[in-house]
Formats: sequence, structure tokens, C-alpha cells
Amino acid sequence: MSSTSPTLHLLCGRIASGKSTLASQLGNSDGAIVIAEDDWLEALYSEELSSISDYGRCASKLRKVIGPHVVSLLNAGVSVVLDFQANTTGTRAWMRGILEQTNAAHKLHVLDVPEEVCLARLNARNARGDHPFAATEEQFWQISKHFVAPSLEEGFNIVMHKPAAYS
Repeated sequence: MSSTSPTLHLLCGRIASGKSTLASQLGNSDGAIVIAEDDWLEALYSEELSSISDYGRCASKLRKVIGPHVVSLLNAGVSVVLDFQANTTGTRAWMRGILEQTNAAHKLHVLDVPEEVCLARLNARNARGDHPFAATEEQFWQISKHFVAPSLEEGFNIVMHKPAAYS
């Protein structure tokens, strides 16, 4: 365990913006534990997930368990990469509640990737079949309507990621 303060890394970006890729990189470079929402949802609720409302219901249940677990890890001095979408003020409020129960540092990583690039990545990912959930183009646009970029007033330490080239 490091003598430095543990850090909670949070991720904000549209579907297929690169959140999970960045989460993996952060976990490797920071020695943090990566907790990935998609992995947990697939393992626990894959048979129940067929709509956006199903996601909301199952994600809410998952947060009730993951939140206290992340608090325990941070309070034990372990850095965490929380690979959950921080795309709405409500989700970020839940994440803020985790932070308030710790003395951990935090970084809110915002992936600034254009929607059309994300959609192209989503289509390529779906064609490869290497992601547990294959959102449709219609679902992409439905979910994107709820995306709210974080504001400075929310009090997060924002780290912008604006890739020079999109792939």
C-alpha cells in the first residue's frame, strides 16, 4: 500500500467514448482496483437487461452494494477506478456521496469525443462482439439525450481527455 492518499477515479463520456479503455490504463498506471459496472451488470443481471429502464433498475441495485465497498477500499488506502458512467448529475451525486465518506483524492476524467465518433466506435464494437452489451444506434441516441457534462459548480477535480486523433 502506498503512503500517498488513495484516489477515486471517475469517468464521464458517452457510450464508446473510451471510458473502459481509460479505466484499464488508469488501473495499470496508478495500481488502482478497477470496478467495472458492465462486468458486474453482465454477471448479475444479464438475463434481466433488455431495455434502458432495465439498466436503470439493475444499476440502482448495484450502486447500493458497490458504493459502500468503494468507501471501504478508499478508507483502507486503496485507489479505485470506478468504471461507471458519470454522465448525469444524479450519478455524479451518488459518486460525490462516496467521496464524502472518505478522505480520498479524486479525479473526474471527462472524455470529450464527438457523438459521431462514439457511434462509429459503437458500431465497430458491436460488429466485433467483444462487449457484454451491444447498444443499438437508437439506444445510443436515447441514452445520449441524458448526457450532462459536469460543471465546475459540482466541485469535482475535472481532467479533460480530448484525443488528438480519433480511432
